[in-house]
Formats: sequence, C-alpha cells, structure tokens
Amino acid sequence: MQDLEVKNILQNQLNYSERSISDIKIFINELLKANKKHNFISKSTENVIWHRHVLDSAQLVKFIDFSKGSLSDLGSGAGFPGLILALFNKNKNFHVKLYEKSPVKRAFLKDISKQLSIKVEIYGNVYQDFIDTDYIVSRAFKKLEVIIQVSREIAKKSHRLIVLKGQNAQEDLKKAFIKEKYDYKLENSITNKDSKIIIVDFKK
Repeated sequence: MQDLEVKNILQNQLNYSERSISDIKIFINELLKANKKHNFISKSTENVIWHRHVLDSAQLVKFIDFSKGSLSDLGSGAGFPGLILALFNKNKNFHVKLYEKSPVKRAFLKDISKQLSIKVEIYGNVYQDFIDTDYIVSRAFKKLEVIIQVSREIAKKSHRLIVLKGQNAQEDLKKAFIKEKYDYKLENSITNKDSKIIIVDFKK
C-alpha cells in the first residue's frame, strides 16, 4: 500500500483531519531522524511506516468513542498506537495516557508531543499505580495473557481492552483464557489480512 493511499484511508475512512495528517508527517520525520540513533522501529519497516505503523495504529479509532472518557496505551514505544490516536482526538476532555518504561522513548514522546502541541500524559512503569481509564490499547507490549492480567488487576473501572495481534491471535486467545473465559470480539485488521484486533469489554 502506497503512502498516498494510506493518507486517503486516514482522511476518508477514518476521518483524520488534514491538520492531523500534516502533524503525522512531522512526527514521522522526527521519528526517522531519531531512529538512526535509537532504533525505535525496525529499520526494515522505515520505508513502509505509513502502512505498517501509522495505519495499523490509526484503525483503532473505529472502536473508540472520543466524546468522553480516557485512553491508556500500554507500551507506547515510539508512539504506536497511542500518539497516533492522540493526534485524532479533538476533545480536550478526552485524556490520552502513554505508558512507556524506556526513558529514551519517553523523552522522544515528550519532545514530539510538545512540538506538535498534543495533549497527552506520559508515564513510566505501568505497574506503579492503578490505571483509571475507559480504554486500554496495546500494540507491542507483552503476551496477551499478561495484557489481560494487567487489564484485570490494575484498571480501576469497567473498560474496553483493544489489542493489535498478528496471525496467531486465535492461539493467543486460547492461552490467555485457559483459567478464565471472557467474551471478546475479533475484528479484521485493515493492514494485514492475517492480523486481528482483539476487543474485550471488562466489567467491574
């Protein structure tokens, strides 16, 4: 998928504004510069960053109601998916929280969010406190069973868990739900026919 095609999908299917797409361009340029030194994303994916990282993250807006509440991204890395979702958010009362244990990555997230005036809160260790949030998203944090454990034990209230997974999603679900069963939905990813988006609504 070409970069222009991705931008069209962002704007026409996912309702990203021209301003948001412009900000994503700046974010990508800064990330690619930083990647020369820090290897935030795999070098092999630099040429397909719009499709592999941006669109993969952005598609989650379909499952989030930005009119109220808050969102926490576990293991934000260089900003996927949390920063891409924050760039979509236009509601000043909807809070986006990024959890990233790496000080280097946190510093990058702080710099770019300040440069683009993105309203986000950035935290270190996800285990340090309770997460008070309506949505928990994760793209490359830990194994699914660990994410579910964090979601169950650390989140204070009812919330929706949204996890991007590869072709082993069904197998990961079986492992994660050995001890306890949860109702979940499995959505197709728009970036890879074999990848899935796992959605679990946890009630407290």
